[in-house]
Amino acid sequence: MSAHCQLTGAKPGFGNQISHSHRRTSRRFDPNIQRKRYWLAGESRYVRLTLSAKGIKTVDSIGVEAAVARIRARGGKV
Repeated sequence: MSAHCQLTGAKPGFGNQISHSHRRTSRRFDPNIQRKRYWLAGESRYVRLTLSAKGIKTVDSIGVEAAVARIRARGGKV
């Protein structure tokens, strides 16, 4: 699964992991990505969305129909 939110566009951040001796190695900061299934009443079907935790809260707030409209407006496939 790609660490990318369909609604908010959250992607991994990159940085360095610094050891006790201060040696640096590359690391990734991944967003909290979940796959969630929602009933899309307008199309009478379920849609499975890949969302971050913030994206799930946004869907709870604005509703599934509005969230899918935003994803499609960004050019995403649902």
